[in-house]
Amino acid sequence: MSIKYLEEYRDPELARRLIDRIHQISSKPVRLMEVCGTHTVSIFRSGIRSVLPDGISLVSGPGCPVCVTDQSDIDAFIAISRLDRVIVATFGDLIRVPGTDSSLQAERACGRDIRVVYSAMDALDIAKQHPDKRVVFLGVGFETTAPTIAATVLTAKAAGLTNYLVYSAHKTVPPALEVLVTAPEVHIDGFILPGHVSVILGSNAYMFLKTVHHMPCVVAGFEPADILQAVYSLVSQIHAGKPEIDNAYPRAVTPEGNPKAISVMNAVFEPVDAAWRGIGTIPGSGLKIRAEYALADAALQLDIRVPEPVIPKGCACGDILKGIKIPPECALYKKRCTPVNPVGPCMVSSEGTCAAYYRYYSQ
Repeated sequence: MSIKYLEEYRDPELARRLIDRIHQISSKPVRLMEVCGTHTVSIFRSGIRSVLPDGISLVSGPGCPVCVTDQSDIDAFIAISRLDRVIVATFGDLIRVPGTDSSLQAERACGRDIRVVYSAMDALDIAKQHPDKRVVFLGVGFETTAPTIAATVLTAKAAGLTNYLVYSAHKTVPPALEVLVTAPEVHIDGFILPGHVSVILGSNAYMFLKTVHHMPCVVAGFEPADILQAVYSLVSQIHAGKPEIDNAYPRAVTPEGNPKAISVMNAVFEPVDAAWRGIGTIPGSGLKIRAEYALADAALQLDIRVPEPVIPKGCACGDILKGIKIPPECALYKKRCTPVNPVGPCMVSSEGTCAAYYRYYSQ
């Protein structure tokens, strides 16, 4: 089935045809994981679960960049905000994530200079406007945001701007998929691969999931028919016993991705072992600022003193990020942990699974 235009992906009749096809071929239970927070929200908003056969389960993976940020990094962000003559620039989702003893929101209420920006370029502009202060951009995200943040480091160096720093807590998706597909406690029959990340990486970046792990995969867009098409493809692959890396998002994703964005990202960052909340340390899954840009590395240039991190007792965010549990199975969900008073980041971020369940799941 070829779908070319965005309006078609919102066509109710097309969605009904895809739903019928899924029901026709569905004959055994399958468990599919979407690896993108935007997919999680789109699935809920569109009511996708309610139209699928009972045997098809959709579970959310570690696709929310704020949610997978380790507690030690959150504590480091808070410690940076407490330094003298420092302006912290951050995406809005990070503001309310609880650290061990505070949050960026609480620190801002205490008078710390913490500013919400919409892009790393905004943070660079702040650095230009305040040459007497260090401006630290909190680098959180996957391959989607890393190239633009790398571009600001290159721009700052070319302009001789020495007061612009980045704290890199970036994560890369393929190593996390490797962990999920090999973890004995994670039972997944197929992946709905992230659309935004795949625009940068390209669909070929996931080929190891087919060749090594024989895992059915589909790169998907975010409209209702995009997701239904991905489910149909995955169920077809599973029942045929022929795993593929199906690119069902060709209007945005190519096999090779965006070479220029990848080149910029690799020029500034290099792989490093990184801690993922609830998953642990994944080799080569983080991005560290290269030595030639050390003057822009906040982790090296600032005296950051971080307390021993304490994960909130009873928070099941880690198991939820691995698809082992769903939010209603967490003892804190809708009790101690709500969007107004979040305990864990999965309830804070707009892409967090707990926040999506809270907003859309009525049972």
